[in-house]
Amino acid sequence: MDIDQKQFREALGQFVTGITVITALDQDHLPLGFTANSFNSVSLDPPLVLWSLARSASTYRDFMAAEKFGVHILAEDQIELSKRFASTSDNRFQNLEYALKDGIPMLNGCLARFECSLEHIYAGGDHSIFVARVQRFDHNSDKQALVYHRGNYGRLKD
Repeated sequence: MDIDQKQFREALGQFVTGITVITALDQDHLPLGFTANSFNSVSLDPPLVLWSLARSASTYRDFMAAEKFGVHILAEDQIELSKRFASTSDNRFQNLEYALKDGIPMLNGCLARFECSLEHIYAGGDHSIFVARVQRFDHNSDKQALVYHRGNYGRLKD
């Protein structure tokens, strides 16, 4: 059965997701990152999370070689941060405040942040699926999540 990719993408867009930025250091120890809505929890014991990355992504080789990652769940006031890391810019970290924690670039002001180490990488069609163990995390309950639906940003209502 042939599936129309445009229609399939539209159908997937009906699922409301949160938005994350995944970060790591490249092979030259420079920070890199991308926006992902493919993030999900896997297990509480051990604490595992997953996300996927297109094999065609410019950062693909560096993420395949990375052993540590930062996962940042974005807050409703971080649309510009999401757009920055979704862009094709070579230097998404330019003029951006962040801290290196145990060799992981960690962004400020996020709803939640997870410092992770690589557990597994699985083939997933035109993507690779990364499963990572959470080593440390923090979160901010004072903010609402930034969400994505039908190709648009949104906010949760109380």
